[in-house]
Amino acid sequence: MENNIENLKRIATQVRRDLLRMIHAKQSGHPGGSLGVTDLMVVLYFEIMDHDPTSFDMDGKNQDLFFLSNGHTSAAWYSVLARSGYFDIKELATFRAINSRLQGHPATAEHLEGVRVASGSLGQGLSVACGAALSKKLNKESKLVFCLMGDGEIQEGQIWEAAQFAQAREIDNLIAFVDYNGQQIDGPVTEVLKLNRLKEKWEAFNWIVLECNGNNIEDLILTINMAKSLTGNKKPIVIIMKTEMGMGVDFMMGTHKWHGVAPNDEQLEKALSQLEETLGDY
Repeated sequence: MENNIENLKRIATQVRRDLLRMIHAKQSGHPGGSLGVTDLMVVLYFEIMDHDPTSFDMDGKNQDLFFLSNGHTSAAWYSVLARSGYFDIKELATFRAINSRLQGHPATAEHLEGVRVASGSLGQGLSVACGAALSKKLNKESKLVFCLMGDGEIQEGQIWEAAQFAQAREIDNLIAFVDYNGQQIDGPVTEVLKLNRLKEKWEAFNWIVLECNGNNIEDLILTINMAKSLTGNKKPIVIIMKTEMGMGVDFMMGTHKWHGVAPNDEQLEKALSQLEETLGDY
């Protein structure tokens, strides 16, 4: 187990290198949130989910599914998809280029393996995840659906409509995550629109609520496995993850200022000096 944890940490470090280089190369993207959710995505794709990169299709039958609702963190997701075998890691160099399959927000028109829905128009991902999970229940599948949302994103009303729908339809094969880093594009979440008593809100919507450190791989695995053990109990599950925006790069951490700003040459060099190349750069 210890060796596996260390391997996941190495992958996460490489993914952070990848996404910073991708964003720097195009001078466009969202490094802060992407760095913060890297650990979760690595844990899901390399440890938790039952998925097969070699047999990707849009239906995803008999496989676990992941939906990225806060699509601006796409750079981390693309790196994880490539590193887990969905497409060649060399394609990461095309991030945000004209006619690239790796657009700033995930899209389906480009037919990128691993992406089943366009996202980044915030507030919509949980609705899609509910539909996918309900479909699996109707088809008597045993696989799970995972969905990641941002904390600023859940200020959107559609999230709470989906939350109400999920509990009303007893969608108990759904595990959602809130990336609770306390920052959004315009500033701290507490200053833009306070979330207040977030755990109690989800519980009031009749969800099972767990909490964890979203930048601690051991805690993530423990908590997600606990969530999996609670599926099938007629309630959807949400995990509120406390994370740091900009995790892994000291001058990007804890501030909204790196939500959507690309590092310059000097900043990239400084950031990469804090992240050891572990799997080989693309």
